[in-house]
Amino acid sequence: MSTASYANAVHPFPGKGELTALFVGYEQTAPSHKVGPQVRDYYLIHHVLSGKGTFQCMGKQYEIKTGQSFVIFPGELIRYDSDGVEPWSYTWIAFKGTLADQLLSGLGISQYNPIAQPTNHRRTAALFRRLYTVLAKAEPSCDLESGGLMRLMLAGYVKEGGTLVTAGKATHNPIEEQVERTIRWLTLQYAQPISIQEIAHSLGYHRTHLSKIFKQYTGASPMHFLLKIRMDRAKLLLQEELTIEQVASSVGYPDSLYFSKQFKKWHGTTPSDYRNNFHTRAPDYNDCN
Repeated sequence: MSTASYANAVHPFPGKGELTALFVGYEQTAPSHKVGPQVRDYYLIHHVLSGKGTFQCMGKQYEIKTGQSFVIFPGELIRYDSDGVEPWSYTWIAFKGTLADQLLSGLGISQYNPIAQPTNHRRTAALFRRLYTVLAKAEPSCDLESGGLMRLMLAGYVKEGGTLVTAGKATHNPIEEQVERTIRWLTLQYAQPISIQEIAHSLGYHRTHLSKIFKQYTGASPMHFLLKIRMDRAKLLLQEELTIEQVASSVGYPDSLYFSKQFKKWHGTTPSDYRNNFHTRAPDYNDCN
């Protein structure tokens, strides 16, 4: 079995454009290595070079093997575990940009559909290595170089002939696209005090139509889905040095009393009791890449 190892290169001059790499890394994990549950504030693609493991997102668990990639979206609660017998090695890239969400969406990748497989595993692995080298050298041109390499890397997830790759299947279903767009919107806008009418208006859909297709696809109404996002995020924030009022405001509740009632209804305990209980028990996971 390979010895655990880790390497990471951080972008020294990150831009603020359409697509910007933040850092690139590689890790040979130890058996049963765990990451999370946690939330990131950037996009993060992991490509598995060998071994296998599991990835949890949006309440679903995915089995990931060599040659596959899993994508983490900002603001989404995730966890991933390496196999106990065949621990995976993977390479990753964290990025941001005004076109990041659009490019991933064009590939059929979303929080609800976060698994993808490039057509050429070796080529994708090689592009990750080149990205690492570019950032590690830290030359003035690295922003332009890394941006170009990232586009080549993302292009590898499009099948020959232009068919999109999404969790092992191709899809151009307009209903699924509408639901996935709504999921992305909710995940990024949960901190705002919004209603179903505002959601529908912002996305250009009729309220009744949106509610119907969303529940058919996810099994939950948009507002229930939004509540889950807020309550999961609140649990994480309660582990930080924030007041209850600050946590409430951070997840879209200007009224902290109403937030506390919603939190207790959802989790079965008050925010204060949850925080106290959290700090009196030892964590059962590692918080690392």
